[in-house]
Amino acid sequence: MKNLLFSVLVLGGICFGQTKEDSIQFRKISNEILLHGQAYDILYDLTQNIGHRLSGSPEYEKATLWAEQQLKDAGADKVWLQETLVPVWHRGKESLKYKTDKGEWKDLKFLSLGNSEGTGKKDVEGEVIRVTNFDEFNKLPAEAIKGKIVFFDYLFPQQHVETFRGYGEAYIYRSHTASAVAEKGGKFAIIRSVSTGPDDVPHTGTMNYDEKFAKIPAVAVGNTTADMLADLIKNQKLYLKLNSDCGMQPEKINHSVIGEIKGKDDKIITVGGHLDSWDVGEGAHDDGAGIVQTIEILRTFKKLGIQPNHTIRFVCFANEENGARGGVKYAEEAKSKNETHLFALESDAGGFSPRGISLDMDDSKIKQIQSWLPLFEPYGAYLLIKGYGGVDINPLKYTMGVPVAGLVPDSQRYFDIHHSANDTFDKVNKRELHLGAIVMAQMIYMIDKYWK
Repeated sequence: MKNLLFSVLVLGGICFGQTKEDSIQFRKISNEILLHGQAYDILYDLTQNIGHRLSGSPEYEKATLWAEQQLKDAGADKVWLQETLVPVWHRGKESLKYKTDKGEWKDLKFLSLGNSEGTGKKDVEGEVIRVTNFDEFNKLPAEAIKGKIVFFDYLFPQQHVETFRGYGEAYIYRSHTASAVAEKGGKFAIIRSVSTGPDDVPHTGTMNYDEKFAKIPAVAVGNTTADMLADLIKNQKLYLKLNSDCGMQPEKINHSVIGEIKGKDDKIITVGGHLDSWDVGEGAHDDGAGIVQTIEILRTFKKLGIQPNHTIRFVCFANEENGARGGVKYAEEAKSKNETHLFALESDAGGFSPRGISLDMDDSKIKQIQSWLPLFEPYGAYLLIKGYGGVDINPLKYTMGVPVAGLVPDSQRYFDIHHSANDTFDKVNKRELHLGAIVMAQMIYMIDKYWK
């Protein structure tokens, strides 16, 4: 302990009494959550009694009422709903079949990508052309693509220890392939799922259209199916037949749910996750974990009698998955009201063991937070590094210059389940989930105490 306190003293210029007090408070936060934490139990309630909750769905409306009550039960001084107009996408019925020259049609496991248009309940079939990346695709003339189906067989880059780096490289094959194929006259795009999992589970996720081109369908298959298709197409022609009635529907009003502990002043610290999920699985890690960790921080501050210097907002953001409207609306309203926001922290990388917090802010603030590292290390958080905040809180950074940060859990299993039917409650470990809430609560405590 003497070494710990000395390190913080030297690195941060914090007096001995404050450092000892912080260390004691860190332990109190940890003990409260490890011994009495409720995050795991309320995640069970959210996932098992509501389940997945895509924006605009009846399940999202149920989740809104659920979050409102949970924030009240956790002890918020005030709870309110923030109206947000959201896009509404409907999956509907869908089927995908394949055959070779001499074969018969056989079913494939797949998922349409989120926000994709469908086939209008009609069969759309054609020969498949396989490419492994955009460089290969871009070299093909339009006449080679016209009337065909393009299979983007891009492997998730497994060489990165930090899997979010691989996701960043693979994401473009989910988001941009449909319009690229449409520009050259193709019928639809099929991708290998953006997944690290060695299985046959397809992953969905949002895609985008370039309005200059036709809105053709985009679908994804799991890694095992992708391997099979790649093998088949080596020595023979391959054909696919898609039938789907997915597509966008009229926008509607949803709500972000906001709880608050009133501080000694009106400056605001935000912590949150997103309440919506994709329409497969249960949205347990993405982002039920972030929601229940946020509520757990509120409950813990109230239980321990921590009276913050600044107002702390606990936000369950709407519509992160296929529009990010909740985060944009939150920032717009904060700016229109001339609110002063000091800091925002988001959990949206799963409920796995915390490794640290990524910091998107100026270097002087990063150095100050890094001086607190010895306090966090006993709780498994050894990374306080420059990095990414989060989709929901980045609008605060862009519109108001607010320093933002994101919880960094261990990432090795996240993209096995991300945006898939495998994102279920049974994949969440109670202690790992609660440790993430501990590290977040500790960071909020430090920011509230030392930032003015």
